[in-house]
Amino acid sequence: QVQLVESGGGLVQAGGSLRVSCAASGRTVSDYNVGWFRQAPGKERESVAHISRGGISTFYTNSVKGRFTISRDNAKNTVYLQMNSLKPEDTAVYYCAAGVGWINPITYSYWGQGTQVTVSS
Repeated sequence: QVQLVESGGGLVQAGGSLRVSCAASGRTVSDYNVGWFRQAPGKERESVAHISRGGISTFYTNSVKGRFTISRDNAKNTVYLQMNSLKPEDTAVYYCAAGVGWINPITYSYWGQGTQVTVSS
């Protein structure tokens, strides 16, 4: 099993940047695809960005393309989501997940507890 802990969330003004991190323990995160999801109040969980085990393949939902970048440092057992040009609609709890799946949240086996990102207008 792998345990995931997100960090780096916070409050930022629109147009600003944040980098959230997903630190893994228990097993090496390089064994898994990793995804970032987000959930805003009253909304369904949304797939944001994904990176394959080797880091070759990535996926971004349309609303974050060109603004967010997912990366992984397998030596540090950590996956990052760099978020630039943040908008108020990016406000949500951000979760990382690991597994053998891809994009669909039900295909990911391991989840972190989430970190709050709030973008003020």
